[in-house]
Amino acid sequence: MKGENITSEEQFLIIGFSDLPLLQVPLFITFTIIYVMTLMGNLIIMSIVYSSSHLHTPMYFFLINVAFIDITNISVTFPHMLAHFFQTGTTISLTKCLLQIYLFILLVATEFLILTVMAYDRYVAICYPLYYMSIMNKHRCIQLATGSWLCGILIPLPHTVVLSGLSYCQSHTINHFYCDFTALMKLSCTSIHGIEILNYVNGSTFGLFPFIFVFASYVKIISAILNMKSREGRCKTFSTCGSHLIVIILFFGSACSTYMRPTSNVSIKENKMLALLYTAVPPLCNPIIYTLKNKEFTNVLTRRGIK
Repeated sequence: MKGENITSEEQFLIIGFSDLPLLQVPLFITFTIIYVMTLMGNLIIMSIVYSSSHLHTPMYFFLINVAFIDITNISVTFPHMLAHFFQTGTTISLTKCLLQIYLFILLVATEFLILTVMAYDRYVAICYPLYYMSIMNKHRCIQLATGSWLCGILIPLPHTVVLSGLSYCQSHTINHFYCDFTALMKLSCTSIHGIEILNYVNGSTFGLFPFIFVFASYVKIISAILNMKSREGRCKTFSTCGSHLIVIILFFGSACSTYMRPTSNVSIKENKMLALLYTAVPPLCNPIIYTLKNKEFTNVLTRRGIK
């Protein structure tokens, strides 16, 4: 196999969590519950916001985008992962592997950008409330969301093209629960220096810089909250924004720490655990953080007998 390019007809073996035989049943049950709860929570958000005219505001417009991304993103990885528990490993062709990598990076990058836009939305709402509706008008919201999606579509293209041109002469076994591009790069027998540089550039441009922007926005937001005269208003606003910030730190931090390190320094087990953080935790927690802590949304849930 040395020096031979693997074709789209050949298969990679994804072993998932088969190296933990005693935990197969508990892990399957846990991940199934997470998957179902994530789908239900985000579908409820989308249906409630769509059917409630008084929730047709910029914040909920971006929230629908996040909910759709979370449903799609977890559906790209979890069904394939759950299938691993019924066999020692599942195979995937290079073409399907690259498609999964492309979709995963697209959705992660778009969520990065949408979360950044949401931070900007909260910044304008709290720091410039009198100008909020004129700044975050319908046209501006559509522009920001469309720009985020277009960037998300373009960002993974270089990775996918480069990965498709690599020679894979190592083992065809991917020690991960989905076709992760860092795990795939480890199987290459050709230089991956170029794609690592590309990864740092993309990570800095579409990961690190947005995180710095979000952090700076929240510094301004927290400063404005502390200057509020109403103690109740401070607590309510800080609770919502604080929870939002925690999810952003978890999502940005785990993703950047995984994909902005040299491939040689990435531990396989550590990589899988970090991947679980940003593929499972934010999609599961977002419905709770963005809705159950919001009085408007909980009132709608109560009236409809959901809560």
